[in-house]
Amino acid sequence: MKKGSGAFFGAIDAKRHPTPFSGVAPAAAGGRRTADFFSLTKPRLNFLVVVTAAVGYYLGAASVDLLKWAEAIVGTALVAGGAAGLNQVYERDTDSLMWRTRSRPLAAQRLSVNEATAFSLALSTAGLAMLATRTNILAAALALLTLISYNIIYTPMKRRSQLATLVGAVPGALPPMIGWAAASGALTPGAWALFAIVFVWQIPHFMAIAWLYRQDFERAGFPLLPVVNPDGKSTARQAILFSVLLIPVSLAPFFLHMAGGVYAAGAMLGGLALLAASLSFMADRTNERARRLFLGSITYLPLLWILMIADRL
Repeated sequence: MKKGSGAFFGAIDAKRHPTPFSGVAPAAAGGRRTADFFSLTKPRLNFLVVVTAAVGYYLGAASVDLLKWAEAIVGTALVAGGAAGLNQVYERDTDSLMWRTRSRPLAAQRLSVNEATAFSLALSTAGLAMLATRTNILAAALALLTLISYNIIYTPMKRRSQLATLVGAVPGALPPMIGWAAASGALTPGAWALFAIVFVWQIPHFMAIAWLYRQDFERAGFPLLPVVNPDGKSTARQAILFSVLLIPVSLAPFFLHMAGGVYAAGAMLGGLALLAASLSFMADRTNERARRLFLGSITYLPLLWILMIADRL
């Protein structure tokens, strides 16, 4: 397994890695390549990025300009897509070792490192330029911070330390701040409240994922908690700890007068439900309980955004 940033921009020898589209009809091959480039952006994962950036913009704006809103969302999506592509460039070796990622275009050698890198850098550059010129420098700077912290700090750290999970939660929590900054041009307490909610929420969410795919992560050599402590107790404790912390953190928008009593009640109930799922996982550390925690976490955040927006209408 190659390590270090040198693998990030390494070249592929065309003779060693012939095109996988030989003998395929040109139209079909072209469609497959388009699909592969699109999959580099991790569209399903980055849908959440787009939604949280859109929510951040809406909550941070005195009045919503739909064109400016769309420009902020598109700019953020381009940067996120580029970051996802660069992540796959770096992790192509480990991706090829894991069942859930081995069919990715770089892991399966359907795209070369050079073309994936160029495509991803082009997306990121276009997104940063759009944010800088169509919104403001602060939003672009936060997007650049997301790109750097995700690809240069978090991604290499995943192979070396369990703390990578906490570090990775930082770029994961920046999109609502990007949206807020794009709308208001400032990082007021409301922006930090949204950052804190997404940061804390990611830990129980990822603990569930880490447990469900622990064999994959072990095969790839990632020292995550379920790999280092296979009994699952540490994983469950982390999920419980951050589920508890999420309850007061999620109430910050209420105390900052960003949302009212309906939101506060919903946030409390949602937080208690997520905590219950974490406690259930601790009591019986099975894939079924981890899946319930995962499903609870992906339900929790959209409902929180809906309540926050509804309270403002």
